[in-house]
Amino acid sequence: MFGLEALDLARIQFAFTISFHILFPAITIGLASYLAVLEGLWLKTRNDTYRDLYHFWSKIFAVNFGMGVVSGLVMAYQFGTNWSRFSDFAGAVTGPLLTYEVLTAFFLEAGFLGVMLFGWNKVGRGLHFFSTVMVAIGTLISTFWILASNSWMQTPQGFEIVNGQVIPTDWLAIIFNPSFPYRLMHMATAAFVATAFFVGSSAAWHLLRGKDNPAIRTMLSMAMWMALIVAPIQAVIGDFHGLNTLKHQPAKIAAIEGHWENHGDEATPLILFGWPDMKEERTKFAVEIPYLGSLILTHSLDKQVPALKEFPPQDRPNSTIVFWSFRVMVGLGFLMIFTGLWSLWLRKRDTLYTSRPFLYLALWMGPSGLIAILAGWFTTEIGRQPWVVYGLMRTADASSNHSFMQMSITLIMFVVVYFALFGAGLGYMMRLVRKGPKISEGAETPDGGPGKQRTPARPLSAADDSTDADHDTPSLTKEI
Repeated sequence: MFGLEALDLARIQFAFTISFHILFPAITIGLASYLAVLEGLWLKTRNDTYRDLYHFWSKIFAVNFGMGVVSGLVMAYQFGTNWSRFSDFAGAVTGPLLTYEVLTAFFLEAGFLGVMLFGWNKVGRGLHFFSTVMVAIGTLISTFWILASNSWMQTPQGFEIVNGQVIPTDWLAIIFNPSFPYRLMHMATAAFVATAFFVGSSAAWHLLRGKDNPAIRTMLSMAMWMALIVAPIQAVIGDFHGLNTLKHQPAKIAAIEGHWENHGDEATPLILFGWPDMKEERTKFAVEIPYLGSLILTHSLDKQVPALKEFPPQDRPNSTIVFWSFRVMVGLGFLMIFTGLWSLWLRKRDTLYTSRPFLYLALWMGPSGLIAILAGWFTTEIGRQPWVVYGLMRTADASSNHSFMQMSITLIMFVVVYFALFGAGLGYMMRLVRKGPKISEGAETPDGGPGKQRTPARPLSAADDSTDADHDTPSLTKEI
């Protein structure tokens, strides 16, 4: 069917499930740190706005966290079901790294998550804040181990091969492999940026519908400060990541650039747009800027970038896909920087919360961070092909011996179940966003602790609530 084989369906299935999964950890990482900041600000200032926002976003965090855990379990099982030969070859490295994640990050998150979500009126302020901070740290530790495992597959080191299996010889070299620091910073920063635009979009949605209060304004203000500061930092990290990739995976860079061959000693141009044709071995309709490719990728005006024709055809990534996925990521990154700068200009003019053109932009930028993350992962994973462990094991040699029919049936089942299950979860989460934070007007702030009065941060406490917004305004999912 469509010229696909069982291997292709296995790759599509893994790409489909990981694309669903990665959205949830990205928001979880950002929201956990956001909640820690909100609670810290409330403890310092006693401003009830921060407390109200904490209760509001903790519900959304809980739903997102649950969906992330469920979708992540499926990913682990697929290593054994669909990629058993990869597990046999590299399991001595990837297995312990994933185990370290469970023993450190997951246990830390699970140990303090209950106190964070349900202990607001049962424990003291200090312990509750400590629990929130521990959950936030746990999400970052989880990112550390997952990126260590994935980065090793991109730039493997610290091992030897015995009887056709990878045997670890230096765990520090395995964990801190050449691409790991750049990929860790790039992913963690992407999670913060994606969360900022998610929070900012929800604030813009409420402001456009006339719901203007201190909590909504604080949401937008904090989100835009994050975008203004972190989006440019992400661009700098991306540049360093690109230089690292050029050193260790030059074929990936050549595919990203759609660059097929060098001519004499000419500097490499930057192809802004075009259509890389893998069969004809050229980029059609190319729009080029002379010298800029060399300037960006080598930081010089005379050095050349490796070209795709310098690599055997069987070792070339699919340039057609990664060329455009990379440009989607970069294009959205520039749009994020622009949004942050525009917010600063409006803030100085005291019109940040009333400029409808800006609010509409902030609204539609809500999913931009998540889309950029997906585009970035497509670029890095498809760009690694045809290797599952770069330079050591080809993807074709890593899959289990399943038939085309078996892979077709399971892929269809995954699509149906995922859209039904996670579609409902996402719909519910957007319903919570649509309700907005509850404002405690003039309410006396209790001390907290056992037996004290306080609204518990119950994750599903808004499930049956009814507000005018539910009946009189369109849903946020329709807007986005």
